[in-house]
Amino acid sequence: MTNYPVIAIGNILVSSAIITEKFCCDYQKCHGACCIIGDSGAPLEEDECKLIAGEMSSISKHLRPEGIRSIKESGPFIIDSDGDTVTPLIDGEECVYTQFDKHDNCFCGIEMAFNAGECSLRKPISCWLYPIRVSKLSNGMTALNLHEWHICLDAFVLGKKEGIPVYKFLKEPLIFAFGQEFYSELEEIAGKFF
Repeated sequence: MTNYPVIAIGNILVSSAIITEKFCCDYQKCHGACCIIGDSGAPLEEDECKLIAGEMSSISKHLRPEGIRSIKESGPFIIDSDGDTVTPLIDGEECVYTQFDKHDNCFCGIEMAFNAGECSLRKPISCWLYPIRVSKLSNGMTALNLHEWHICLDAFVLGKKEGIPVYKFLKEPLIFAFGQEFYSELEEIAGKFF
């Protein structure tokens, strides 16, 4: 894997790969595979756990019976083998919050509830920010790194074709998570890179 210089913006360390690499979800090719494939569920923040638990009656209207069954068995979130709080999986496979259309395209039931005005959480920030992974460091800083997953190869190809840097593709969730001032500074630094 390539080593990328790190940029500090306040107490946030940003891998320069987020500026230099290109990315654009190619849903026509992946059909939402990131919600299906993996050895653990989506990482959740503490406030997200509270929102999901508090709004489960609204969210559950957008879930499949097997997802609802799994949530009844394990709860709306679990602690995985790494000690992280994550969404549960259905039989060790897809996220309990997945929903499929008749063409087997995968959608987030939480986001469907949000879009219907029935939930205040759009989707877990770890999902919304993908392919950026957020790490809390022991010194109190936050690190943003680019995660390269084989199921998203088509997204990196499409991003290069369209010329969309990762940080531009993820503008909305970056501003939501870290604020407009952070994003403006990231844009300014990106301008100096090219």
